[in-house]
Amino acid sequence: MGYLKFDKTLLINLEESLKREILRTNRGGAYHSTTIVDCNTRKYHGLLVIPVPQLDTDNHVILSSLDETVIQHEAEFNLGIHQYPNDHFSPNGHKYVRQFEFDSVPRTIYRVGGVILSKEKVFTQFENRILVKYTLLDAHSPTVLRFKPFLAFRNVNALTCENEKASRDYSEIANGIQTRMYANYPDLFMQFSKPAKFVFEPHWYKDIEYSKERERGFPFKEDLYVPGYFELSIEKGESVYFSGGDTEIDPSLIAGKYEEESQTRTPRTSFYNCLKNSAQQFYYRPTENDAYLLAGYPWFKVRARDLFISLPGCTLAIDDPVRFEKIMTTAIPALRHFMQEGKTDAVIQEIDLPDILLWVIWALQQYAKSVGQERCNKEYGALIQEIITYIRANKHPNLHLEDSGLLSADGKETAITWMNSTFEGKPIVPRSGDIVEFNLLWYNALKFSAELAKLDDQTEWMESQETLAVQVSASFLDTFVNGYGYLFDYVDGNYVDWSVRPNMLFAVSLDYSPLDRSQKRAILNIVTKELLTPKGIRSLSPKSEGYRPYYVGPQYERDWAYHQGTAWPWMLGAYLEAYLRLYQYSGISFVERMLIGMDEEMNTHCIGSLSELFDGNPPFQSRGAISFAINVAAILRVLKLLESYNNTI
Repeated sequence: MGYLKFDKTLLINLEESLKREILRTNRGGAYHSTTIVDCNTRKYHGLLVIPVPQLDTDNHVILSSLDETVIQHEAEFNLGIHQYPNDHFSPNGHKYVRQFEFDSVPRTIYRVGGVILSKEKVFTQFENRILVKYTLLDAHSPTVLRFKPFLAFRNVNALTCENEKASRDYSEIANGIQTRMYANYPDLFMQFSKPAKFVFEPHWYKDIEYSKERERGFPFKEDLYVPGYFELSIEKGESVYFSGGDTEIDPSLIAGKYEEESQTRTPRTSFYNCLKNSAQQFYYRPTENDAYLLAGYPWFKVRARDLFISLPGCTLAIDDPVRFEKIMTTAIPALRHFMQEGKTDAVIQEIDLPDILLWVIWALQQYAKSVGQERCNKEYGALIQEIITYIRANKHPNLHLEDSGLLSADGKETAITWMNSTFEGKPIVPRSGDIVEFNLLWYNALKFSAELAKLDDQTEWMESQETLAVQVSASFLDTFVNGYGYLFDYVDGNYVDWSVRPNMLFAVSLDYSPLDRSQKRAILNIVTKELLTPKGIRSLSPKSEGYRPYYVGPQYERDWAYHQGTAWPWMLGAYLEAYLRLYQYSGISFVERMLIGMDEEMNTHCIGSLSELFDGNPPFQSRGAISFAINVAAILRVLKLLESYNNTI
């Protein structure tokens, strides 16, 4: 049995199958996403979802779905499925599904009487085109396939309804049609690899519902436009290909393009391969000269903190340092533009947040461990010194070097850390002043920069950073260490935050730390007792005031719970790295057992990826975005660490 394979028993049970989603991307920002039975449950779902730069910076659902119907002896069997009011599903195509597997590409097997039909999907790289392959595996009578396209032409954050502005115009092209519902949108080209008859029969399907949006407290009903349907015959053993894209294609090339694209996919035959494939789906190349990482799907864009935290795991941990360098080549001008002129970047959002430059140095430190310090110093040594000089000169608008050597930032009115949820514009967790992970990253950056300076005999620079690091170490211990075996989360003047949060983990996981071994062990023990779950590290201890473990309800309730008890896999990555750093080889078996919880997630929520967060209490349900870069990256880094330990045993 394949690693990602689901049988009829699960598939026909909508309570189970609708929880499981798939994601295909093109590395250019576009994607295809739905559930494993092809019933859309989110407004973000669609067969073809693409950016439309002339309208805005968001994605747009162009082709929502394509309903297939098998016709034999004039009897019709519709394989599609949509949800309507009162939990009514029509048609009930899921009852014909016999198997779904996700190896190189998602593959669904339908059985209708004596007809066995296979459907596979590929999203072409760097092109806004979805390709679907239909193969008639068995049939005892002449068979016809009918295809009904459901069109949306709307922003992913909106819903549409029947209206007079929607154009019904279409043009016939080679083996298909082109159409466009609204001005300023690109044309949609729907074509087949063999001639198909198109029957113009326009109709609005009203009140289609998206259960995930209803669950999240958002509008959840819309109307979708169907211009008509395509029909073609298919023989036993024959494959027919569908192409849906914003450019026309020569029908004779569709089959070859599908086979070429499918051969480039990483087979999801293991936990590691699933994460590797998922990591590659975050690559974002809007132009040939630019390279980024998206923070997640389906609604996140490029965010500076997520980019630099994810960068080592999504590239170095899968043995792709070239990709790391390409993304850094794109990011460096934006970083320097901010440091030199104080201006933010059009693509890399939130580059002005106070911890971003510290995460940049951390990412480069991981690069040095992967390719060697000499190469890192040659490529990025100047940038690291530039960043530290910038910080020490107090040029950052919200990062102040205090006389103590610690860094402080103002987070009272604006969320400035990764715990960035807000209510009515104000941070729910107003972390401000001396923030624990900021100063751990700062100490680590100073020590790493000094270490690189030794390679070039830059004695003056090295001594300057070492001197400051000694001061930072002493001040950190005086400021953050309390008498209960853990660290204050932040200290703002006379106020100290006693909440038990995971941010102190970096005192154990980073290469350089002001803490001694006994202090590190105490922190790890507290985190293990109060924050550790099978799916991640809680953002707040159940013993702390304000604990909210369940990320459910309308938006404001979810915002309040976002960092008040929910569990985060990326922090589990820091925890497991800290555990290995502290216990070395004796910690391997424990880390491997902890990863089982992540392995199990490959079969739930977004198949083959990791969700944004999990409830902090049993059953630790996955929540939020279906695929989240920093989580995937963190677990990949742990797997890489385990590999290095196992290779030296």
